[in-house]
Amino acid sequence: MKLVVDSNIVFSALLNTQSKIAQLIINGSKHFSFFSINLLKIEILKHKNKLLSISGFSENQFESSFAHILSRIKFVDEILISDQALKKASEIAKDIDENDILFVALTNHLNAKLWTGDKKLISGLKEKKFTKTISTNELYDLFLKKELQKRK
Repeated sequence: MKLVVDSNIVFSALLNTQSKIAQLIINGSKHFSFFSINLLKIEILKHKNKLLSISGFSENQFESSFAHILSRIKFVDEILISDQALKKASEIAKDIDENDILFVALTNHLNAKLWTGDKKLISGLKEKKFTKTISTNELYDLFLKKELQKRK
């Protein structure tokens, strides 16, 4: 299953590397393919000092966690997203949150699911009949099922 990971998921994973979200990214990569946009890396680095402050990580701990989390995600250059996917995403997401247009576009482009914890985004997308989202709990349930099947 292809999953597009948005900013709030990666921020959450970095803030608590023992969380369900971080563990899904780290351990779930054997069952799921995670994708995101290149701009995500820039956004994280822009907020690095805040992340360091909140997490209590040293610079080295942050760099290690950052590299480990990002190693599980395939990054797609925004220029490779089709114009059709971008146009459709803009129509859907522009009045919900313009910052999420590229994530929605990549979801459409890859025919994937958007993994987000942004409740405003999820409800706004559902109102517009965009059903390609998945919550952390839904993903965790899928992960557990796949792990159990693997052990049989």
